[in-house]
Amino acid sequence: MDSRAVAAVRAGGAVGILGTGSCVPGNVVTNDEVGARAGVTDAWIRERTAIRERRWAKADEATSDLAVVAGRRALDRAGVTAAEVCLVLVATSTPDSPQPPTAVAVAAELGVPAGVPAFDLNAVCSGFVFALTTAERLIRTTGGHALVIGADIYSRTLDPTDRRTVVLFGDGAGAVVLGPVRGGGVLATQLASFPEQRDLIRVPAGGSRTPATTATLEQGLHYFAMDGRAVRRFVETRVGPLLRTFLDTHLGTSGAAPVHFVPHQANGRLTAALAAELGFPPERTHSTVEQYGNTGAASVAVTLDRAAARLRPGDRVVLAGFGGGMSAAFALVEW
Repeated sequence: MDSRAVAAVRAGGAVGILGTGSCVPGNVVTNDEVGARAGVTDAWIRERTAIRERRWAKADEATSDLAVVAGRRALDRAGVTAAEVCLVLVATSTPDSPQPPTAVAVAAELGVPAGVPAFDLNAVCSGFVFALTTAERLIRTTGGHALVIGADIYSRTLDPTDRRTVVLFGDGAGAVVLGPVRGGGVLATQLASFPEQRDLIRVPAGGSRTPATTATLEQGLHYFAMDGRAVRRFVETRVGPLLRTFLDTHLGTSGAAPVHFVPHQANGRLTAALAAELGFPPERTHSTVEQYGNTGAASVAVTLDRAAARLRPGDRVVLAGFGGGMSAAFALVEW
């Protein structure tokens, strides 16, 4: 990396997104397939979620496998080599294993030099924007390039008979390369947690409080569980107003450049209602939920990668994650 660029970032220069990448498994799973065991139809799923299909990983695919492909694509598009990466951060709540961090497997596979920090961050579906914010703050101090990845394989945690969850989720990974830019870049971020509502989304067993046992497996406590109605209320009463304040603070009434909205792909009906409430027109509200479902921490990053071809220099992009914790995370980026 040019030493002048490093110095510019250390002096408080702008940090922006230099390249994006994504990866979803090749295995397409239809509504008829997931609906059969859950007792619902394709029409029922589409009406409530707008999801037509999703991608599920094959038995020999792990979270790091998807993350590596997404990360390599982002590096290629950014014109940055693995040797130039000074930080690898993977947002996931479905790591390859409890330890070591999935990020170190990704760094090793990509050929990131020894000594470069690589670690995981778990903020569930808000994770990618949490990770983006963390990486941006770190390299603003140190300079260099950061590889930030959101990746999840939720298909391994789903109860196939639970229509509230199994129809929603897909697997995938999305990545960005952050580095010095001449202007714009990451303009503002906001992170928030609401721990009093932490039980709305959970995997009850498998951790240190309730280790996995034959009994917990028999009770299905290793499966992802969610109170869907309460989550919708959380988005309506907490996320919506918080995001409105963020937009008012950092965008105001200025119409200087188009503003694009890239929300977490929780549910197509839910995100469409949120976008409409906030005044984002359909043509600038980006969605991948119809074909990929909710890919957890990957969803904002995957959707941003798909939106990148439509973005032009100077466009502003609002990234909005929300999910388990409960949590919410927003970023305003100038392209």
